[in-house]
Amino acid sequence: MKIHYFQRYHAKENVATANTMLLLSRLYQYSSDKFFRFLKSEFFSDSFEPEIVFNLQEKSVDGIPDATITQESFKIVVETKMSDWFYTDQLMRHLNSFSDEKYKVMITLAPELMAGDKKKIFEQQLKEYNATQTSHVIHINTTFEGIANAIQEVIDDRDYEMQEVLDDYLNYCYNDGLITVSDSWKFMRMQLAGITFDFNVSEDIYYDNAERGFRAHDYLGLYKNKSVRAIGKICARIIAIETENGMKYEAEYGELTEERKQKILRAIANGDEHGYDLRTIKHRYFFVEKFYETDFKKITPKAPMGSRIFDLTQILETEHLPETKDIAELLKTKTWS
Repeated sequence: MKIHYFQRYHAKENVATANTMLLLSRLYQYSSDKFFRFLKSEFFSDSFEPEIVFNLQEKSVDGIPDATITQESFKIVVETKMSDWFYTDQLMRHLNSFSDEKYKVMITLAPELMAGDKKKIFEQQLKEYNATQTSHVIHINTTFEGIANAIQEVIDDRDYEMQEVLDDYLNYCYNDGLITVSDSWKFMRMQLAGITFDFNVSEDIYYDNAERGFRAHDYLGLYKNKSVRAIGKICARIIAIETENGMKYEAEYGELTEERKQKILRAIANGDEHGYDLRTIKHRYFFVEKFYETDFKKITPKAPMGSRIFDLTQILETEHLPETKDIAELLKTKTWS
């Protein structure tokens, strides 16, 4: 059984906040450099330098000490809601949490962004407050999905431990309804195919351990030999396991048809050939409309060791994705690292 990092099935704000803070603390423990890159990219200006700085013979008013170790002071205050229920009076009271820090940020966190008129009222009062302060408070309104996306930007596919933590956080958010309107339509999840590649493409199916978390994505890319070699648009996700009473199926998305049942059975048989236990271990089967050949090359050394998410709108530089077969052709002209 998979051990989850984050509590499940609690809709209370304090649990959502605790889980998000746990995610950030895990990132800090994993890599303080990537944690501060995350803070700098999302919440602070380019002048923000939170890392500890070691200096030799730094001049001061009265002399030159042999060495100094310094760190800029900063404070982040977080207010979490389960929907857009932020109140200006409450947020203004939270400003008392700050003191003489050089950098101050207030984060309003919810499944959805704050309504424009509500945000405008609060930020006008915040502007008046900042006019009386030496250092200003920056307001960042974001979502649980936004936090996850920002962390995804600072880690890479070889950060195996942190990727697993992030996947579990996303899984928690989906289970507890903290990501309500997903932008899955623009994401392609790359999966390693290798020896099963030909079977996957011929059957338009891919399987993965059902306990492995994942962020919502509409497209599936199969990696083999330094390149994403096939892409398909997901039309169904079905969980299956063989029991004493026969096969047990659970349709997460799409219809459980007889044809799909037969494809799952063929996948189980194919797994047997390669030493994969798809019978007694519950697996999730991703069905695509059709896998199209592509050649989205990785130009840096070493093969990825796990999955990776690509934003196709960024890769293809468009806000409107074409048909899957056209995406496949366009990816042949792109590379990644």
